[in-house]
Amino acid sequence: MAGVLFWAFPTGRTCVTHPRPMSKPAKSYWTFGAFREGAVATFPLVPGLFAFGMAFGTVAARKGFSLWDAEVMSAIVFSGVAQIIVVDAWPQQLSFAAIAVVTLTTFVICSRFLLIGAAMRPLLGALPAAQTYTFLHFLVEPPWLLSLRYQRNGGDDPGFAFGSAAVCWIVWVVSTGAGFGLGSAADPHRFGLDMVVPAFFSAMLVSLWQGPRKAIGWAVGGVVAVAADFALGGYWYVVLGALAGSIVGGLTDE
Repeated sequence: MAGVLFWAFPTGRTCVTHPRPMSKPAKSYWTFGAFREGAVATFPLVPGLFAFGMAFGTVAARKGFSLWDAEVMSAIVFSGVAQIIVVDAWPQQLSFAAIAVVTLTTFVICSRFLLIGAAMRPLLGALPAAQTYTFLHFLVEPPWLLSLRYQRNGGDDPGFAFGSAAVCWIVWVVSTGAGFGLGSAADPHRFGLDMVVPAFFSAMLVSLWQGPRKAIGWAVGGVVAVAADFALGGYWYVVLGALAGSIVGGLTDE
């Protein structure tokens, strides 16, 4: 889904830091140095990400999934909260209605990636399509937000986002197995580890601060999300908050 709006928003900015010789086309548009930098930047999030993955493994075990089922789902789907919610609500018998509900729920939760994908266009736009759209499958919030800060600091190597996403994927898959093994004994909430990722996003907002005018979209998005949560319930706050914040942020942009 992240690839939909990535394609829709072209950009003239190049992500290549060195000119490519005309006689020999470059085989790679990103560097291992930036990959390593992105991976290292993600390390502080590992405890929270691991706790998050354990939560999914625990839910999968309680629902009767096999370890293989849980690991394959984490490796292929790689969708965080959407996996937890869908598996937790997994029906005993699949029907057309049950599949429709699961599909709609997944779409609503993951619709945020439409905007996240568009935001990654400046960093990834110069890459070959095969590399870009392969990476977008592994795009989640930490690489996106870390990449925004990376670009604000003058970075333009897509390898940074790749390294961050690689760490997130590995941690998610490994922690799924750990949570599955612990089963009902796994309770990350008991130790407050589930707060690591929200704390990270709150801290990242500080580094992305560009003055009160730029923060209007943040405030509107937050207010709309809270209001939607109280008024509608479910996960509509994800869609409505993101849309409201993006629209207002675009209108107030200088």
